[in-house]
Amino acid sequence: MMQNFQAVDLFSPSVSEIILNIGLSLLCSFFITIIYRLTYRGPGYSDGFVNSLIFLSAITALVLMVIGNNLARAFGLVGALSIIRFRTAIKDTIDIVYIFLSLAIGMAAGVGYHKLAIIGSLIIGAILYLFSHSNFSIMKGTQYLLQFEYLDSENKGIYKSIIDKYCKHSEVVDIRAVNGGQTLGYTFYVQMKRKVTPNSLIEELNSSPGIQKISLYFDQQNR
Repeated sequence: MMQNFQAVDLFSPSVSEIILNIGLSLLCSFFITIIYRLTYRGPGYSDGFVNSLIFLSAITALVLMVIGNNLARAFGLVGALSIIRFRTAIKDTIDIVYIFLSLAIGMAAGVGYHKLAIIGSLIIGAILYLFSHSNFSIMKGTQYLLQFEYLDSENKGIYKSIIDKYCKHSEVVDIRAVNGGQTLGYTFYVQMKRKVTPNSLIEELNSSPGIQKISLYFDQQNR
């Protein structure tokens, strides 16, 4: 029976088809990486990850052309890949979406479904871009954990106006007495406004009287 499986090899691409399939996968995945660059809001942007999306799509297209319609090759490839363990941690869950999208593009290009690869890249890329620039809750902006100490003085509540200036949402998590009650320690969950950098918030808080020991942490659990 395995001999019959090995005899099934109906997909034998020519040189021009190989170049076209790999080239198309590179172009479509390059378009996806542009969308990734425009929509990424996390603190751990990696050029290596972006480049790997392009290579992943091209390699997937090559693997599909190697397998063709040969079931024996497919089973052999599964066995070979099962011994490889990937231990790289994914920093952001949205990265998994782009990994699967690159794989899907490579698969479509590898089997010659060029229209599917192009149209799928355009549609899904447009959806990712639109949702990242919308107010839908499923594509929220980056959230941070803001901590600082505030000496209550005549500028009472100045921190609130600064937070409202740079953040579209803020929530008090904790208020505690520090230094025998002379200062108050505040902890906020904040969501930055679009096109606003965390550094600008820290700089203005730092320049305000009575505010000290400012810390801003990326809140991975609330993305």
